[in-house]
Amino acid sequence: MTRSFEKSNAANKRLHDVIPGGAHTYAKGDDQFPEQMAPVIERGDGAHVWDVDGNEYIEYGSGLRAVSLGHRHPKVLEAVRRELDRGSNFVRPSIVELDAAERFLATVPTAEMVKFAKNGSDATSAAVKLARAVTGRRLVAICADHAFFSIDDWFITRTPMSAGIPAEIGALTVGFPYGDLAATEELFRQHDGEIACLILEAATQHDPPAGYLEGLRDLAHRYGALLIFDEMITGFRFSAAGAQGLYGVTPDLSTFGKALGNGFAVSALAGKREYMERGGLRDSHERVFLLSTTHGAESHALAAAIAVTEVYAEEDIAARLHERGERLARGVREVAAAAGVQEHVVVRGRASNLVFATLDEDRQPSQIYRTLFLRELITGGVIGPSFVVSSALTDADLDRTVEVVAKACTVYRQALDAQDVNAFLGGRPVRPVFRKYV
Repeated sequence: MTRSFEKSNAANKRLHDVIPGGAHTYAKGDDQFPEQMAPVIERGDGAHVWDVDGNEYIEYGSGLRAVSLGHRHPKVLEAVRRELDRGSNFVRPSIVELDAAERFLATVPTAEMVKFAKNGSDATSAAVKLARAVTGRRLVAICADHAFFSIDDWFITRTPMSAGIPAEIGALTVGFPYGDLAATEELFRQHDGEIACLILEAATQHDPPAGYLEGLRDLAHRYGALLIFDEMITGFRFSAAGAQGLYGVTPDLSTFGKALGNGFAVSALAGKREYMERGGLRDSHERVFLLSTTHGAESHALAAAIAVTEVYAEEDIAARLHERGERLARGVREVAAAAGVQEHVVVRGRASNLVFATLDEDRQPSQIYRTLFLRELITGGVIGPSFVVSSALTDADLDRTVEVVAKACTVYRQALDAQDVNAFLGGRPVRPVFRKYV
């Protein structure tokens, strides 16, 4: 089937005319997709989306991993519509705020208090600020192996896109490697009494080494720092109780978002009462201006979060996500092996959170081969920067995806054999999000 991208290409030009980067998240930019093949989406339903040209796609990584139940989930929309008819924002807390908080804490029992916001960056930055207030220390230690924590200066200073951030702020953030307790302890020794917190994802593509999270928690506490888990991705997707529930290690503070709202804007800062109360009205310490967002408690978004937690419990969504991902990974690996590219097209990660690696002739990560692979997927009606599944994917969707991947792997093999992958691209390669210049 020949696909036209005429309307999408025209819309992309208009997007760049009025929105810096042409999108509101860099990861959605058209530079992340093959040239002239960056669909502009018109609507979605379940695990499928349609672009402005009328092309239909099976979608992965929906909403940057946020839409774990699929688009237009009926129970979520029912809850949202009910609240919209009641108003969405008031001069005092809505009863929905209480319901959402109690439901969240019942779902994530390792947390004792929670405060909601609209995006992940606000939540992680609030966690960092709270850790600094509790400890009286300046430095933030981030896991240097993890891709993203916040749009705010304390994190972006560590990326190639640090323009506009004073060097003095950059000096307040240090990095530690994942899985290496000895190196992290050495960091504490180098900055004795200065590190306020360690912030990391509990796990990404692999389970943590045995004893690592427990050791990291004990290490942080021994040196007087707090442990923060960024659960934006792992929360609900790894388990309804997050990675902390799955691995049995309770952080001092944690942040949630993405799947919590199934596409609606809601995030959460959660943690131990003794720390969270610093931002409240019942604590005698100096007050912390923790989170105070006009739209953080919009009732329809919190109703969506309540519905999501209910659906996860009633339908065991976390287990379904793992089952869907396992079936997809198995199929992709089989067709990659059949095409002789199993060492070049590699599926990695927890089954509920799969990514694909595209490796060149020397088995090194390649943006050029990623472009080829994405191009073939889109041509076949599959779109996504990853293979992150939603529970809405049917057996037919997965079977069709594997068929498309099989064809893509055949072309991949041809490019490897020809030793001229550029001839298969049809334009410039996709680019890393974090780069100093365009």
